[in-house]
Amino acid sequence: MCGIVGYIGEKQAKDVVLTGLKRLEYRGYDSAGICVVPEGEQVTIYKEKGKIVELEKLIGDAKVEGTVGIGHTRWATHGAPTQINAHPHRSYSGRFTLVHNGIIENYKELMETYVPQIERLSETDTEIIVHLVDHFSQDGQSTEEAFRHVLNLLEGSFAIALVDSEDPSRLYAAKNKSPLLAGIGEGENMVASDATAMIHVTNQFKELKDYEYVVFDRDVLVIKDYEGKELTRETYTVDWDVSSVETGQYEHFMLKEIDEQPTVIRNIIGKYQDDQGQLNIGQELEGLTVPKRIYIVACGTSYHAGLVGKKLLENIARIPTEVHIASEYLYAKDPLIEKDSLFIFFSQSGETADSRGVLNQIKQQGYRTLTITNVQGSTLYREADYKLLTHAGPEIAVASTKAYTAQIAVVALFSIYLSEQQGLEGTIDMFQELRTISIAMESLKDMKEQAKQIVDDYLTGHQTTFFIGRQSDFDVCLEGALKLKEISYIQAEGYAGGELKHGPIALIEDGTPVFVVITDDNVAKNTRSNAQEVKARGANTCVISAKGSEEEGDAWVLPKVNPLLTPLVSVIPLQLISYYAALQRGCDVDKPRNLAKSVTVE
Repeated sequence: MCGIVGYIGEKQAKDVVLTGLKRLEYRGYDSAGICVVPEGEQVTIYKEKGKIVELEKLIGDAKVEGTVGIGHTRWATHGAPTQINAHPHRSYSGRFTLVHNGIIENYKELMETYVPQIERLSETDTEIIVHLVDHFSQDGQSTEEAFRHVLNLLEGSFAIALVDSEDPSRLYAAKNKSPLLAGIGEGENMVASDATAMIHVTNQFKELKDYEYVVFDRDVLVIKDYEGKELTRETYTVDWDVSSVETGQYEHFMLKEIDEQPTVIRNIIGKYQDDQGQLNIGQELEGLTVPKRIYIVACGTSYHAGLVGKKLLENIARIPTEVHIASEYLYAKDPLIEKDSLFIFFSQSGETADSRGVLNQIKQQGYRTLTITNVQGSTLYREADYKLLTHAGPEIAVASTKAYTAQIAVVALFSIYLSEQQGLEGTIDMFQELRTISIAMESLKDMKEQAKQIVDDYLTGHQTTFFIGRQSDFDVCLEGALKLKEISYIQAEGYAGGELKHGPIALIEDGTPVFVVITDDNVAKNTRSNAQEVKARGANTCVISAKGSEEEGDAWVLPKVNPLLTPLVSVIPLQLISYYAALQRGCDVDKPRNLAKSVTVE
């Protein structure tokens, strides 16, 4: 949630910062603002409630020149989403300007202790930070000293960027529990909430860890701890390009990312298969012994990927696996955990606050941790004992698609790894299976007209729908229902087929659309029976089946793939149906209301 961009260099800061903010729109926000420092002039601030387009209208044709700037997209926590509460915020003397993500838990105490005489202009906790920097600077401290002093007083989660109008040749930034990354260029340097906001300037980055701050000008970027000690940090390269964070020929990122899924599967094969065609995953997992039990911890779509992952781990690696919602497990009272266990964290962003809270607890208790994520250098990536990247490229749309399939593909390979470590026989050729999956995906992504027709036939004029399936099909139904509700705002629920008669069938009435997923031969007849039960009560059933399990009248027949991997294929029609349902209703596909891509606060 929220986003920060800070730039200093040779380019016009307004353009660089606004471009960066637009690429952070997926994180969720309700206001935006920028600060630019014209050479030899006063700091210029523009901020507005609503989307960045409203901010651009506010700026209009104004001449906003300067090579130093900071910007922000805000998700309201303290104070309503108004122009006055939008960032940046300026200190009481006008010298300092600041943007902030996160929550300062002790802001009231700090206000009362240090600057009780200052009249707040906004309702935000952020405003206190910039007033404190001003306060300590007037006590004779340098800007860096005052900044560091304030950082040591703050309690909570935050990422901060600060500019000093009396010395605009450098910027200051810091983080604790909120994502922030440094971008390293030639004659220019940046900070931002993630790499997507800087990829138009550089693909070279340095990680920033908790309780660290940076001071940088256009040539030098120095990372320090809260005591002022300089730290050494290697630069790493992100192999994305500008086109990967732009829609290109597509109207929306979501559709682009649905279509990228076959490529993502092939990328994963390329990253984890060696020249001899063998699994090459050991270097990322060096020292990891086979656990007796696995706990998967995740949220939202990643949780649904975890449900599929459980079946892969249990069927291939023969290791008992539990799947937990992070926000629930975070507050579980004294859970029973087997001693020799491994906790796996699924997270697209690697910054999910609830998952990170669980990871911290688990590490304190001495259990091993593994993160499966799309973002190298993210918090969960850094803090886990082991990590596996999904290599999916940036996912911009709030509704996750390719991250889901990438997580499943990677955990499938991890299952093979654990199987091989145990010397189990009968292991499947997962790389060949994934190649088959990528071919099946290619055929499905080209069936968009079929998805549009299903939306017209089944969802037009309806506000409620159900998804039913069994075993892995049930897992996919949960994800399909989530996709539909989050971007089209249709109330959608996924149920195990056998659970219908235990309550939900009472909600079926004439015309109720029910999507039925049937890819598992072992339970196909049972699911068909469930479809007949709802149809007899007036439901309009849309059956999506796999070749070999199909019957006449099925709306969509999927290519046959390995039964353990059918969710990688069966989810694509549900993604496309959700997309076209949202389009039909005029919804904002990439930025659905009330949602954020990266949930960095509880």
